[in-house]
Amino acid sequence: MNKFKKIGLTALAGSLVATSAFAGAVSVSGGASFEVQHVGGGGANDGKAWSMGNSITFAGSGELENGLNVSISFELDNGAEADGGPFDSHSVTVGNDTFGTLKFVGHGGASAQSAVDDMASGDIWDNGFSATGAPTASSGDNQINYALPSLMDGLAVNVSYLPRGTSAGATTQYGSTMDWAVAYTGVEGLTLGYSSGENKTTKGSEADVSTYYVTYAYGPVTVAFAETEYDSESTTTTADQDFTAYSVAYTVSDEISVAYKVADLSTPNATGDVDQEVTGVTASYTAGGMTISGKMINADNIAHSSAATSDQSMWELAASFAF
Repeated sequence: MNKFKKIGLTALAGSLVATSAFAGAVSVSGGASFEVQHVGGGGANDGKAWSMGNSITFAGSGELENGLNVSISFELDNGAEADGGPFDSHSVTVGNDTFGTLKFVGHGGASAQSAVDDMASGDIWDNGFSATGAPTASSGDNQINYALPSLMDGLAVNVSYLPRGTSAGATTQYGSTMDWAVAYTGVEGLTLGYSSGENKTTKGSEADVSTYYVTYAYGPVTVAFAETEYDSESTTTTADQDFTAYSVAYTVSDEISVAYKVADLSTPNATGDVDQEVTGVTASYTAGGMTISGKMINADNIAHSSAATSDQSMWELAASFAF
């Protein structure tokens, strides 16, 4: 290597180090878990299913000379993403108190509406059953989210935009969608929220989706209620859906908490509509980065059917570790 190449590479290396120091820092965090689950009843008895999870998240942030804060996050979880990985959720965020916060989500994002679609039960229905969850607006990869700067104390406003043709799960939506959400936390312990969005996954079956929710914490007790209405242009009698959920949580101590949750989904335009109802009790113990959790859940009338095979139950024990 000649002298000029050495000088050039040395200068470049020094520039990169200086830029890195100016940009901020990168941190690494991770998590691992294992669990055992059993689903039975209604003719189903598949035995105990064992599984594990693990991922590592790289996060970096810094402040630019113009006052903007920039952060980036990548989750390393091979096989978790539909595109084959190795990265799962990843995003870039830019903003400050004056500009607001703009977030581009390459994968793993939620729209302004789908982020709050089931604020009350925490997706209690998604636990090994074939149950249908809360209806949502379109969400998918390469989505843009924007949080407005503070308009008044306790008021937060968010907007999301999903471009046409963006992958939304296993399908591609035919038209762009825009959602918005507002939340008010100006009263101690109380949160009031409303969101509105669109679902354009299937042409001819466009839908408007709206959610309102309320949570209130008083001492160790927190109660929550949420309702989502899905109004579709489809003429199918089961296209319109109403989702209602509520929960009561009790914090026994800094380490122990328990909760009772209910999620009900109905198709109001269907003749002889049978509501799907999922109820459950969850509990957790957390200490020193370790969480031991358990749940017992019942699902009745799965897929709005009154057949005996549509009633199931499950239990689960899990251990997770953060580092």
